[in-house]
Amino acid sequence: MEHEPLVLRELSDQGVLRLTLNDERRRNALSEAMLDRLRDEFVQAGNDPAVRVIVLAANGPAFCAGHDLKEMTAGRANADRGRDYFAKIMAKCSGVMQGIVNCPKPVIAQVTGIATAAGCQLVASCDLAIAADSAKFSTPGVHIGLFCSTPMVAVSRNVHDKHAMEMLLTGDMVPAHRAAEIGLINRAVPADTLAAAVMEMAEKIASKSSMTLKTGKAAYYAQRNMSLSDAYDYASNVMVENMLARDAEEGINAFIEKRPAQWQDQ
Repeated sequence: MEHEPLVLRELSDQGVLRLTLNDERRRNALSEAMLDRLRDEFVQAGNDPAVRVIVLAANGPAFCAGHDLKEMTAGRANADRGRDYFAKIMAKCSGVMQGIVNCPKPVIAQVTGIATAAGCQLVASCDLAIAADSAKFSTPGVHIGLFCSTPMVAVSRNVHDKHAMEMLLTGDMVPAHRAAEIGLINRAVPADTLAAAVMEMAEKIASKSSMTLKTGKAAYYAQRNMSLSDAYDYASNVMVENMLARDAEEGINAFIEKRPAQWQDQ
């Protein structure tokens, strides 16, 4: 495992890029090296016109167990008891999560096993998430005296306040079906159908205009914290620019003429 890549990549003919966390020995923990690799992968994928949709999956019994606590604890040996190192790791992690949100390509989490702490944050940061019905999620920092403050940011933007606070204050494991009920994931499916369900969704999205997907994803995240009037002003301007795009013209004409659209992705 020491010589295998931390993240495996595979690009399908349909433009679906599968990024697979591959550090089973450490339960795919977000070590410094893993964070660096994920950052680079999302930047590269965002700039690659061949990539239309990204699937984030994992090998082993854990999707992601959060930060590598052994690695972080080693930082306490520094003269500042680890303050600078902890700050660096938190900045790296926050950068990866924001990189997923800011990536112009839709990102789908394919979750098996457990997703805990920053691993749960990773799932919540993806645009969509489908999990095996045996998967579990938690923000368990309270068990070890460390409130999951950074996972809280992503979780609270997906889950209603009461449910988010229950996860954060109790640290309890949330089964996949409950995670779907509270909005942390889109749905839970039998484990043996998970890969097919994710690929079906990914290919459906990949068949759309990548220009349209980029426009829509950016607009969604930009407007959701605006006031109602500001959101409508902003979205109206986005719609005007979108209407002037070649793919909108082509898509509307194709609809009227009852034929498949031929996307130019512009």
